[in-house]
Amino acid sequence: MNDGPLIVQSDKTLLLEIDHERAADCRKAIAPFAELERSPEHIHTYRLTPLGLWNARAAGHDAEQVVDTLLEYSRYAVPHALLVDVAETMARYGRLRLEKHPTHGLVLSSTDRPVLEEVLRAKKVQGMLGARIDDDSVVVHGSERGNLKQALLKLGWPAEDFAGYVDGESHPIELDQADWTLRDYQREAAESFWHGGSGVVVLPCGAGKTLVGAAAMAEAKATTLILVTNTVSARQWKDELVRRTSLTAEEIGEYSGAVKEVRPVTIATYQVLTTKRKGVYPHLELLDARDWGLIVYDEVHLLPAPIFRMTADLQARRRIGLTATLVREDGREGDVFSLIGPKRYDAPWKDIEAQGWIAPADCVEVRVTLPASERLVYATAEPEERYRLAACTHHKVDVVRDLVARHAGRPTLVIGQYLDQLDELSAALDAPVIKGDTSVAERQRLFEAFRSGELGLLVVSKVANFSIDLPSAEVAIQVSGSFGSRQEEAQRLGRLLRPGEGGKVARFYTIVSRDTVDAEFAQNRQRFLAEQGYAYRIVDAEDLGTLAP
Repeated sequence: MNDGPLIVQSDKTLLLEIDHERAADCRKAIAPFAELERSPEHIHTYRLTPLGLWNARAAGHDAEQVVDTLLEYSRYAVPHALLVDVAETMARYGRLRLEKHPTHGLVLSSTDRPVLEEVLRAKKVQGMLGARIDDDSVVVHGSERGNLKQALLKLGWPAEDFAGYVDGESHPIELDQADWTLRDYQREAAESFWHGGSGVVVLPCGAGKTLVGAAAMAEAKATTLILVTNTVSARQWKDELVRRTSLTAEEIGEYSGAVKEVRPVTIATYQVLTTKRKGVYPHLELLDARDWGLIVYDEVHLLPAPIFRMTADLQARRRIGLTATLVREDGREGDVFSLIGPKRYDAPWKDIEAQGWIAPADCVEVRVTLPASERLVYATAEPEERYRLAACTHHKVDVVRDLVARHAGRPTLVIGQYLDQLDELSAALDAPVIKGDTSVAERQRLFEAFRSGELGLLVVSKVANFSIDLPSAEVAIQVSGSFGSRQEEAQRLGRLLRPGEGGKVARFYTIVSRDTVDAEFAQNRQRFLAEQGYAYRIVDAEDLGTLAP
């Protein structure tokens, strides 16, 4: 037994005591191979998974380094079976290799013939492979590079990809740091991505993921396709690139529902690319419109299925995914890794907060009780109607009004899911509302008025969840959401985390109807943020007067 900060358990969890003097060194050492699951106040929980260990191998780490790290920092004896399992799991990576052959093009080769024989007989890979070249290699259909990597990962034999990248059409891009500089973690994230060639960068909302993307573009110095969630986000990306890089507005094209421009740097929305007409996706031709050197996926955790399929065909292009959380409610995180690339950089939210780059947050759940008449309607409603009834109780309007009054003078967002509820709140608060049918021009006008301070209160639907930069926001009041979505909760808190003057504290309120599915969904929604170290206080709506303004 030594005085290490880490407890390594036989169920493959690693418990890190963060107040230990060696905790920072330990966290840095285990980050390449251990997945951070939870980071509340005192003990952070990591987990060893095959995917995490294979990602470490992809980044150049070997089993000996992993074992040595666990032995060095563990407080107690490390279970021998776990060490054996680490070594054997990591040894599965790289027995299959994707390589370029001078005459046969893309080939799958093996240093372990029985493994090759095993996967050749798997139904998942049939149709992706061509002729057998010799005992140890087989031709791969060029268009199946991504699909094959995905299938082999699921079979437990991840292939090491040596087929390389095309440079794409070159285009001069430099960072213009005359009046700003990349933060250390932003530089590290961009460098980690570039050295790996492709992969995912995970940073908290408000930590400057766009600048990491810009730094990656400056490394690539090539034509770039940027995929974003919506048109407002596309225009924010364009503004940031013009301000932070050598690119001019004329070099950046928008490819959205309203505009179809293809330029050296083109910013396209997921929505327009996945628009289907007569069974086909006409706009996916954009991917072949130029010889792209880099593809940037903003909010990569939201990738829709057609973009997954499209990404499988883009394995020869360098790819970077940007996100605040790789939580996917459909469990397809593994697909993100196999098609975009492994996680290259991850920073816990509280670490970035401690460095002063994002604001601290006070999270409060305000519980209301349904009036007797509404409780009876709720109790007798069909299950699929219950969440809407509980989430839209009129009682919440009174609570929102009280909270807005308590924080008068502080820029406030009221966020919800149901349009009738948002219209009711807009009327009750005499505040403008942004919904799906609000025009892009009107959204931009209202967001800009909010950013400038001309407008201090805004009611928004889920269209404001992603990639909307509202650095002035200090208070968010959430009245309803996408059921139990953890990623949505993280994104909504993220609207508030841009640091402000005088060390602002963000206030994040969730109003919940007790004894209903609204409360159950709220617990699930809060799970990701609790794992990031954000504690929710619970107060009764009748006791709002006890809260600090």
